[in-house]
Amino acid sequence: MSKFFIFLLLIFLTIIGLFAMENKDVVILKVPFGASYEMPKIGLMLLSLIFGAFFVFLVFFIRDTSNLINRLQLQKKHKKEERIKDYYAKALNAIMRDKVTEAKEALQEILKEEPEHIDALIRLGDLSMKEEDYKTALKYYKKAYELDPKNIVPLFSLENVMEKMNENELALKYIEQITNLEPDSPLAHYKMRNILEKLEKWEDLIVLQKKIIKIVPEYKKQEEEKRLIGYSYEYGRVNLESGDIEQAERIFSNLIKTSPDFIPAYLGMTEVMISKEGAEEAVEFLKKNYETLRSKLLLIRLEDLLITLGDPKGLIQFYLKAISDKPDDTELKFLLGRLYYRLEMIDDAIEILSSIDPAICSTPKLHCIKGYLYLRRDQTAKAVSEFKELCPENKISNISYICNECHSSFEEWTGRCSVCSTWNSFEVDLRGCEILK
Repeated sequence: MSKFFIFLLLIFLTIIGLFAMENKDVVILKVPFGASYEMPKIGLMLLSLIFGAFFVFLVFFIRDTSNLINRLQLQKKHKKEERIKDYYAKALNAIMRDKVTEAKEALQEILKEEPEHIDALIRLGDLSMKEEDYKTALKYYKKAYELDPKNIVPLFSLENVMEKMNENELALKYIEQITNLEPDSPLAHYKMRNILEKLEKWEDLIVLQKKIIKIVPEYKKQEEEKRLIGYSYEYGRVNLESGDIEQAERIFSNLIKTSPDFIPAYLGMTEVMISKEGAEEAVEFLKKNYETLRSKLLLIRLEDLLITLGDPKGLIQFYLKAISDKPDDTELKFLLGRLYYRLEMIDDAIEILSSIDPAICSTPKLHCIKGYLYLRRDQTAKAVSEFKELCPENKISNISYICNECHSSFEEWTGRCSVCSTWNSFEVDLRGCEILK
């Protein structure tokens, strides 16, 4: 190949020589801002050719050098990326095997290669969270967030660590940033809801829950609408407790109209009526709505009110009428027997409780009441036979409640179950026994 180029060069020089023999004219070459020179035309041609060749050589040299540098940088970058991939794979493998120290070392190596590696920062934060080192986790999450403020992953992580540190107000701010970036994110709205529940900001929860209902799939809307009813009740309850009776009345009244089977709203309205109009109006309200709803919760509240008003006779008559309407309702009979017990009407209590078929209802509390009744009549043998399960006498007249959703038992009624967080799920618990229906 080199011989061929030498051959071409000789041909080129021969042609130049021939041109030089035939073109002996002299030309004047004036250098800008300098002297003038006389030189043969062929010399000028050769000079131009040399400068042109040098320029082309320079261009190609710069291009080739640039390409070489780029290739070297690309190779370096690829090697760096490969090392990072290897470290990341090692870290993930260690995390799966619960090797926290090994995972941290691999992730730290990634940060040495690339200090702004967001995934490595988040993983290190997660590992610190696992060790309950919230301050260190916060440091990593904040750095990841600062590198990419529009990335919602660090924002969710920051919200989570703030919740763990009981900084709910700060957690709420991070969630608000997420919802600004992704207005239709169900997860962000659920997170915000959990925080607002902890802060008991019921009015804000009502507004938020309406947004959630709009973005959830159709099959979840009914469940979310129930939550909205619950939040409205809690808002009414807070207003009632704070003395804003008018606002509480508006909320409970609206709930009764829109959700007529939501019992806590009736009990809330009862307290409103006691505050505004007195216990007598509340009694009539409970009687009227018991006829419609047949809720034992309303009956228990009615019982307490009538005893407070000193009208046990009217209460007994109401119970008897209710039993005559539903003679097979063992719960009503039990409640009437309990009332007789409270009023020291021993014979009537024994009679009504004995009418309950043990095959239909067998409850420890029923046996305890009957046992104590027999003791008061000095019928020890019968009393002993009833004491199949022991319970203190001072708790006999108490009513317990059961949540229909999670089946947890409670000694006091509340509008919302503290275990499963559902509203309107409490019933009178006469199944510490099992009532067969």
